[in-house]
This record gives sequence, structure tokens and C-alpha cells, in this order.
Amino acid sequence: MVAQQLIDICVYANQKDTQAQDLAIRLGIPLTNNMPNSGLVLAYHDQALHILPADGRSGGVGVDFAVGKSRHRRLYGGGKGQQIAKAIGVRGTIRPCVLDATAGLGGDAFVLAGLGCFVYLAERQPVVRALLADGLTRLHEADELADLAHHMQLLSGDALSVMQAWQQIEPPQVVYLDPMFPHLGKTAKVKKEMALFRELVGPDEDADQLLAPAIALATHRVVVKRPRLAPDLAAQKPTYRLQGKANRYDVYVKASFNN
Repeated sequence: MVAQQLIDICVYANQKDTQAQDLAIRLGIPLTNNMPNSGLVLAYHDQALHILPADGRSGGVGVDFAVGKSRHRRLYGGGKGQQIAKAIGVRGTIRPCVLDATAGLGGDAFVLAGLGCFVYLAERQPVVRALLADGLTRLHEADELADLAHHMQLLSGDALSVMQAWQQIEPPQVVYLDPMFPHLGKTAKVKKEMALFRELVGPDEDADQLLAPAIALATHRVVVKRPRLAPDLAAQKPTYRLQGKANRYDVYVKASFNN
């Protein structure tokens, strides 16, 4: 699976910002000292990496697990009663090892880590992977949450290559897939963060290719998050589904967990 880059992206930095300069070299994207008029811009603000539209139509998006939506989900998200926890298999003393193969901005992975699961993260879009790496670095530095950082490990490469050439000691018990589904409906409201994320990565039009290697790698189950009315991934019916108002979790069971 090849990382998509649908629009122009650059790194904005002043001449003394060596961190941003190194990032531009690492990602192989242009570095500028002047804010462009269009496209997306990567920049550090208050020592945190953000991506923002150059035209200022919305604020920037970064990964900060200690505040905002991540903090609220950790404190008030419902714990083991959440649909994602049930789909993954969190119950009793069971805390599966999970590969989040389409990690995005890491929100679901952080929820699972907060529940006690060890989570590997894979993300094919290099810019999003850089945002994730920055968020995880700062999570390690947050005294009250540093322990959660040790439950998350960001892997190199896209989901398909990670799964087909698994390099960790043990395979994951669960592979979690949440591919970007094409956004339909002209009048639907989309949060600014998600709108910017969609602009950056586009739909995962090759998502069907992920299911077979995911089933081959996982020892216990594969969980696929889908919009409620979306077709089954790769036209393959799951073992069972957990339905929500907007989304559902399709669970492909290979083996049962034992307490």
C-alpha cells in the first residue's frame, strides 16, 4: 500500500528551528521560511507538531494524548463497557495484545492502552506517522501518563508490509482495522479535525487488501470498524457484529480467549 499525498505539504520553520528542518529532510518534503498561500503546512507550536491549512480556514491538528478528546475518552469513555473494548475482547483479566494497523491519530490505540492492552501502531501516511511519533514522545514525557506510553509502540511502514513481514517476537492476538471510508453526503457535518485528516490522507480505496493478511497474522481475532451501513470489508461476512448509532465493529474470530 503506497502512502497517499493528495495536496501540497511543506514544513514551515524559522532559520533557527533545527527540529523542523530535520523533519523536512526526514519526510522528503519542502521547507519554507514563509507561510504559503495554499496547501497544508507542518509546523511546531509550543514544542508540539501540528498540521494546518495554509489559508487559515481552520486550526491545526496534532496528537496530544494528555488533553482534549483523548483525555475525555480516557476519563469518561466508559472503560471496559465501550464497544471497542468489547470488540477487541477486553473482559475480566483479558487484555489482548493489539496491532492497530490503521492507527491514524492514535485515538483508539490510546483508549486500548488505557484499558491495559499493549498496542502496536502502524500508519502508512508519513506525515500522520510523524504526528503520531511526536505525540508519543510527549506522552513519554508526561509524568502522570508516561506509563501508558509504554503500552504503545509505533512501527515503521504501512499496514500491509508490517503484517506480511511481522518482526516482533510474538504475533498480535488482535488486528484492528479502521480504514478511511469514502465520505458521502454533501450536507453531512464533519468535524474540522476529521475534514483536515481526510484532506491529508484521502479514502483507503485499497482497504479490502488488508483483511486477508490481518486474519493470517492475528492469533485470536480481527476487528474492523466500519460505518453502520458500509459493505463488509473485502465482501467477507464477519463472525458477528457490534452495532452502534453511526459505526459498527465487525469481528472475525479465529480462537477464543481464555481467562
